[in-house]
Amino acid sequence: MSVSKTRLKLVEVARELFARKGMEATTMNDIATASGRGRRTLYTYFRNKEELYYAVIEGELDRLSELLDDVASASIAPENKLFMLAYTHLNAIKETVARNGSLRAEFFRNIWTVEKVRRTFDREERSILKRVLQEGVDKGTFHIESVALMADIFLYALRGLEVPYIYNRLGVGVTEEEAKPFVKTLIERAMGMHD
Repeated sequence: MSVSKTRLKLVEVARELFARKGMEATTMNDIATASGRGRRTLYTYFRNKEELYYAVIEGELDRLSELLDDVASASIAPENKLFMLAYTHLNAIKETVARNGSLRAEFFRNIWTVEKVRRTFDREERSILKRVLQEGVDKGTFHIESVALMADIFLYALRGLEVPYIYNRLGVGVTEEEAKPFVKTLIERAMGMHD
């Protein structure tokens, strides 16, 4: 197994164990045993469990970044890309939290660790948003004064919606299908598409 495949396997095994048992209850020995690798191999790649946890969170955010990049690269109108980026972001975060079971509690408890890892992801997402916003401006679809400022506003609005969205507290009693036209209109207005 190549170096990168071995490292990826260790990260995935750690993610599964963290999700099932929690980070605190999982030992480096548990990870080495479950991966079929020795402790020496595990410590070749990771100095400690915290470094491995960091790699797990980084891997989850890389997966989300790839999904967003796919949307931004699609051959659709910029306003539809923004709409899809919003829902892709929120649904991917929700799915990531759901699939990580016990890790979910630690994800929120270790928010500073997550925030540290998330800085790189935020830069990538901001870059994707700027690219889509600039595309809309260049096509004359969006009428905004600052692409950079709008990318920041859009990004932080999405981040603020994550927890209520994850726990289904966003628009209680309103289905996602009922909310979508409202969200689409809100995005179009923010982009100066409506008089």
